[in-house]
Amino acid sequence: MRHTIFKLFIFSIVVSFFGFKAYQEYNIDRLREVYSSGDPSTWPEPSLDSTINKADFKDIGSLPDVQFPADNPYSEAKKDLGKSLFFDPRLSSSGQIACASCHDSELGWGDGRRHSYGHERREGRRNSMTILNSAYAETLFWDGRASSLEDQAQFPIQDTLEMNFHINLASEDIAKIEGYKALFEAAFGDKTASKERIQKAIATYERTIVSGRTRFDRFINGESKCFTDQQVLGMHLFRTKARCINCHNTGYFSDNKFHNTGLTYYGRPFEDLGRYEVTGNKEDVGKFKTSTLREISRTGPYMHNGLFQNLYGIVNLYSAGMPQPKRKDHQQNDTLFPTTSPILQKLNLTKEEKYALVAFLRTLESVNHRETPPELPE
Repeated sequence: MRHTIFKLFIFSIVVSFFGFKAYQEYNIDRLREVYSSGDPSTWPEPSLDSTINKADFKDIGSLPDVQFPADNPYSEAKKDLGKSLFFDPRLSSSGQIACASCHDSELGWGDGRRHSYGHERREGRRNSMTILNSAYAETLFWDGRASSLEDQAQFPIQDTLEMNFHINLASEDIAKIEGYKALFEAAFGDKTASKERIQKAIATYERTIVSGRTRFDRFINGESKCFTDQQVLGMHLFRTKARCINCHNTGYFSDNKFHNTGLTYYGRPFEDLGRYEVTGNKEDVGKFKTSTLREISRTGPYMHNGLFQNLYGIVNLYSAGMPQPKRKDHQQNDTLFPTTSPILQKLNLTKEEKYALVAFLRTLESVNHRETPPELPE
């Protein structure tokens, strides 16, 4: 018994020593003071890449209020209609798949799968992005093919791998349901159920799906004790040595841009050309939308292909500089051969720094809210 106690004592000393060593180059007390001051102008300068336009750069912070477009203003009736449509599988050709099938509030408004199942249980090719905070997205989907939430609403319905229905036919079916007539009238002034109204109602509902206040929001607004030393260090690394801030910035924790992270699988099985499939511009080969990091601890698996199951694995890969594919002999003159973004560099993070980053990312999670499905109109 004494021998066991002695070994535990020695172990605690070793852990304490290495823990101190990992933090000794940072003044954690000072960092805690400035980051929780409520005044971002006192924060240390972020480590921005030379390619970043500093005039347009916005640092991380709390989310602003959601803005609804002038041609689709908010109303409670429109939100309620949108919620019913979001949960209604009758928008699919099989009558079995709804928007909510791949966007579950209990799974971070994703589906927890690497690739989603769609029509006839066929597997999609990309990970289902969370719709949490999609109100702040300037484009939608990994390749940015939708220019707004209104535009986005039609794509899953028409995708043969998802709901496999034409939006006009779906609209006709919804129009035939007697219980929907009162909902459309309350939302739009008359009973007409059109494609445009369905899109606007779903978009209105989706704009209300927003994160609550997180530990990060509390910390930067003055609650200095709600972060551990490890989380303080993680926030500082996020903005400096780890260079995350270059792509994951603003209160949305995304620059709303597209980057090549080296995971295109160009010329190999599972190839995905990303943004190029939308624009046709060769500089867009392999680029994917920067996903938001808010709620990241609840929205795995990660990346456009759902390849990563845990945050430490992703941090580890970014620390190594991400994959940097090299041309093979037969690709020397291939004008489409993708290049990993120059923003991504080897970071040489220590093990303790990687864990600190993960600890910080977990502070971006708010209290989970389970959405109660509505009673669908008949």
